[in-house]
Amino acid sequence: MKIRFFMLLAAVLLGGASAFAQNGNNEPLKGDVNEDGTVDVADITAIIKIIKDGSGTPEPVNPYVDLNFEVYWNYESDLSYDWQTEWIYGWDEFDKMILGELGFTPPSVFNVRSYKTDVPGGPHTNVISNTVSGTSLFTPCNFGYWDILAWSAGETNDIPSLNIDETLDGVTAYTRQTFHYAPWASGSTRSYRQPEQLFSGYTQAIEIDENLNGFVYDEERGVWVRSLYMMLKPITYTYLTQIILHNNHNKITGVDGSADLSGMARSTNLFTEVAGSDPVNVTYDVRFKPSVTMPQTGETVDVIGGRLMTFGIPNQNGNRISRPEDVEDNQEHYLGINVLFNNGMDSPLVFNVTDQIRRRRRGGVITVELDMDTIPVPNRQ
Repeated sequence: MKIRFFMLLAAVLLGGASAFAQNGNNEPLKGDVNEDGTVDVADITAIIKIIKDGSGTPEPVNPYVDLNFEVYWNYESDLSYDWQTEWIYGWDEFDKMILGELGFTPPSVFNVRSYKTDVPGGPHTNVISNTVSGTSLFTPCNFGYWDILAWSAGETNDIPSLNIDETLDGVTAYTRQTFHYAPWASGSTRSYRQPEQLFSGYTQAIEIDENLNGFVYDEERGVWVRSLYMMLKPITYTYLTQIILHNNHNKITGVDGSADLSGMARSTNLFTEVAGSDPVNVTYDVRFKPSVTMPQTGETVDVIGGRLMTFGIPNQNGNRISRPEDVEDNQEHYLGINVLFNNGMDSPLVFNVTDQIRRRRRGGVITVELDMDTIPVPNRQ
């Protein structure tokens, strides 16, 4: 997913393609445009000097930012292992209807923040805010240093699960509590909603100087252009969970429709892409699917499957960790689900999936295999 940033300096063309301003005698001031669309720095400096000195009545030179979005992130090709071989549950049309799409979908609405700084990497002194529907944005940007943050906006028609807190010094995304309790979890605290998909990119110390360094002339627009590139990465991670029931023989007949994964971050910092230090239980929807054929063995099993989106492991930036041994995680991660047995009783099943979560720090398939011959049917006593 690439976002091309174009820094454009608007110039009013008076009397031809190379006329940028007028001198004190109301005669066009010519700036020699080279064949490659550039202009000599001396010519640009002279033009700006006239504008600064107030001689003549030229139109003001104003920098602009033109953002052109080329947006797509392919969940399948990004994973470094063959997740489809591991994924037994599948994802049919009914799953899409009740659980949503399996992976990410390309976003088309974005929030953009341009932060002014006095020095490169300095504190933000003010911000220009924009929301983009589509793939382009044209916005003014004064001379100086700028940091730019862009993130995908929620596009759901349901109650939004993603909340944003903004200050000049930071932007944090987080989710809220639900009314659902995970009775097996420590303290039996209420679970949190899973976030919507979130893509983010942040670049710092973009200099827009008065000599127009790095700019080229755009004949079609009649403006000066500086091209930059910025990548938006997913900072929510998709886990596909499946509990494979061997030898079930109708012992477990269904689920209550939800599951919980513990020890996941409640929030994330959009500047640093580091997940928050606030581990919570995240609740998500699951479905019981009977009579699934395992492709490797041909065995018929029942599977409880679901899709979970999270901010990842607390205090970690999953996009920057290349090896599982580099994960710094002091949380235990439990997958809990309430199942219904054939005698009408329900009971929680809880599994420690810590090692799998650490291996799949950017998301992936989490698998639990259970031999139902070893699981007794609970009774009312």
